[in-house]
Amino acid sequence: MRVLVLLLPLALGGCLVRTAADVVTMPVKAVGWTADKLTTSQSEADEERGRELRKEDERRAKEEKRRAKELKRQRDQIRADSSF
Repeated sequence: MRVLVLLLPLALGGCLVRTAADVVTMPVKAVGWTADKLTTSQSEADEERGRELRKEDERRAKEEKRRAKELKRQRDQIRADSSF
């Protein structure tokens, strides 16, 4: 029992040191996490730009298809009107 009482401060001392180290490093970890969330890496920026370009291409293709359909409709209308 005496040995246990003598070893108790050593065991608790390590625990206290670890807790103190955790408390000291916590603000540094918080700042690092925040900076990581607020900044964009180059690969993330490239992926986002790629998505934007694909969406723009899709919009352009959709608009071109709509215009071609409208042009065909107008040509068909002109042909139908001129056949009378």
